[in-house]
Amino acid sequence: MAQEKWMTSVWSFAVLVVFLLTWEYVPGWLGVPQFVLPPFSQVTLEAVRIWDTERLMWHAGITAAEVVIGFIVGSALGAMIGYALGISPRIEAILSPYLLALQIAPKVAFAPLFVMWLGYTIYPKILVAVLIVFFPVLINVLSAMRAMDGDLINLARSFSATRFQVFRMVEFPTTLPPLFSGLRIASTLAVIGVVVGELVGGNMGLGYLLVFFEGQGNTAGVFVIIGALTVIGILAYYAVVLAEKRVLHYLLNTQRQGA
Repeated sequence: MAQEKWMTSVWSFAVLVVFLLTWEYVPGWLGVPQFVLPPFSQVTLEAVRIWDTERLMWHAGITAAEVVIGFIVGSALGAMIGYALGISPRIEAILSPYLLALQIAPKVAFAPLFVMWLGYTIYPKILVAVLIVFFPVLINVLSAMRAMDGDLINLARSFSATRFQVFRMVEFPTTLPPLFSGLRIASTLAVIGVVVGELVGGNMGLGYLLVFFEGQGNTAGVFVIIGALTVIGILAYYAVVLAEKRVLHYLLNTQRQGA
């Protein structure tokens, strides 16, 4: 098993090396101008310059903070409303047309409206992220609640469990894997939501730098910002994966001890 993981890592690194070498040399061989697709070495040099002169880490920190806040708020709202709709079919029947309409509406179209309402602050970016994050979590939780095994609920009720006890001991643990699946999707979408907000009305953050370098025609700088945004998205995704492993492992151990 250890050797298989090592070989997988070696092949994955080899793919990365081939990709970077292709990026470095093939566009030049094909006669692609550097202002269209700069080589990897030029992007690296531009990254060093941006780090020194454009406060790259400060802007990245602003974007990362907006991603974290938008992800937490949107996920919490999506989970709570998803569980509420799953518990009460009446509430679902009442709210589902409005939630469907909000889901169909393009979320990025709200970004200019939020900027007009709240100005060039971090709040429009966070709100766009909340909107985009909200629905994957809501749908995953609601789908899991609908697919719940009725026999487990009836068994809990046969032992005189209250409604809250049924939710805490049966419904919530059972829906945790789908919930974390939604959170993994939401963690990457949060980055998209924040960047859209910064592109529309930002004066700080990586989205602002993206617009700034695009206006200068600095293609290498644009690639640097795309790379920084990718790193933030990867970190957010694997943070959710790590939390999922720990929570589900703890839940499994608790159930074994209870048994």
